[in-house]
Amino acid sequence: MNYAIAFDYQNCINCKACEVACKEQNNVQLGADKQRIWVGQTEQMILDRLYVNFYPSQCNHCLDAPCVEVCPTGASHFVDGGLVFVDHKKCILCKGCMEACPYDARFVDDEKLAVDKCTFCYDTRISKGYDTTACQATCPTKVRLFGDLDDENGELVQLLKKRKFFVLKENEGTVPKLFYLVPQNEKYAEDSIGHNTRLHTWDDFKPVIEAAKAKRSKQWKKL
Repeated sequence: MNYAIAFDYQNCINCKACEVACKEQNNVQLGADKQRIWVGQTEQMILDRLYVNFYPSQCNHCLDAPCVEVCPTGASHFVDGGLVFVDHKKCILCKGCMEACPYDARFVDDEKLAVDKCTFCYDTRISKGYDTTACQATCPTKVRLFGDLDDENGELVQLLKKRKFFVLKENEGTVPKLFYLVPQNEKYAEDSIGHNTRLHTWDDFKPVIEAAKAKRSKQWKKL
């Protein structure tokens, strides 16, 4: 298993259903900003017209995660399924992982007195027999698709084979596993993707995934 999520972000209407579902599923305070998952928003003027983009985001569960590297106690660690977890009992709130994360995906849980983050709902849903995350199950416009990058015949890989995609902050070398699908509307794609963003196909990005997995999978701990 090598879990990941693809985003057809053109479909996002910023209804916040994913955020509410995530917080309810994972016991996160309702209204807490940027905790576990969130929807980012950018605005720009194009020919005197205001253009708004919505970019759903959360922990990228990077295959070569810098947050794991900097953790002095082993609280941040890799587990089977290519996930990055936090052992709250080992966390000393040094916040090194928060500084190391390029995606601003971690936060301090005031009740656990530890750093927390998205787990792709593995502990609250996937390990209990559900086939997807709370955010995907709730989204009314089908923005998210959760799946296994190791399953060539699975719905996620089949989608990545059909659509070009990009990842955020690729130059950080983290090999993130949130894939943003290039909008099929060419005008939307042109207005929502930065000029320096590298677009990928499954065939060119798969070797990057495999190399990072080979490097780090020996560190994956049994759940």
